[in-house]
Amino acid sequence: MKAIRSVLIVLVAVVLLAACGKGKKPDEQAFLKSLDSAKKGPSIDEEVINSILQQIPSPLEISVLLKESGTKYNFGLLNTPDNLSKYNSNYKKALNLGIYGTDLGYTNIYQQNQDGIKYLASIKSLANELNIGQFFDIETIGRLATNSKNLDSLLLITTQNFNDINHYLQTQGRANLSVLLLTGGWLEAMQITCQVAVKDPKNKELREKIGEQKIILEQIVLLFSFYKDDENMASLLKDLEELKAAFDKINITYTYKESTMEVVNGVAVIKDNSTTTIDITEKDVQNITTITNTIRKKIAS
Repeated sequence: MKAIRSVLIVLVAVVLLAACGKGKKPDEQAFLKSLDSAKKGPSIDEEVINSILQQIPSPLEISVLLKESGTKYNFGLLNTPDNLSKYNSNYKKALNLGIYGTDLGYTNIYQQNQDGIKYLASIKSLANELNIGQFFDIETIGRLATNSKNLDSLLLITTQNFNDINHYLQTQGRANLSVLLLTGGWLEAMQITCQVAVKDPKNKELREKIGEQKIILEQIVLLFSFYKDDENMASLLKDLEELKAAFDKINITYTYKESTMEVVNGVAVIKDNSTTTIDITEKDVQNITTITNTIRKKIAS
């Protein structure tokens, strides 16, 4: 599953952000003035966040999985750009920047360029309002986002951008926004995957991909536990704990087997023979889908 563990290093999610044009960095006062009056919360070591980000499946790569399974493009699964005006707090802006980043990745994989342009505009707006637009080059990302052949380059750029954003927010005492970005991206990828899996119950790969998220969610919940004094994050934590309870019914078993060496195309490579078994039922998927959709609706509306 190495391929699924790359980016969002883009929540997630994360995240697949793609946002605003070149320009001057906002001055310190303007940035701080724009922040919510809620408590900043503790600073979380960047390595802690990055270690979680490395495990979160990239929305772009999940979209590839969906497309390869034969699933058709469905704009109805995404958060419409028309909702942009509803996001009037940094809490909502950060979550939905993550969500829109995932949606952009989805449109990219299906080569729905007209929809992708709409998401780029929404992402640009939110990034500017959060004063992190200076980390994005809209021209470059826009060009890559309209050509799925540039997937690797898009992943690399969005990964680096999120690392820069995370570091910047850390220095501003706003690590909570990084957590929200990755969580928004992850939740959107989850709800899209769940919706497809419910309609395709025989797809074992999708079912297992959902089951894998049990470990990721445990770490996201741990991150949120640092922000219990923030009313918004405490409320979302409660919802995430309900989702975690549904995931707790899934059993993940890791069986270690000694690695072996093989020669592939004249090159010696190490083969990992260990296996992971994920026991997840259709009922589990349905329960997880219901809760995920409820959470996503709450933060996107």
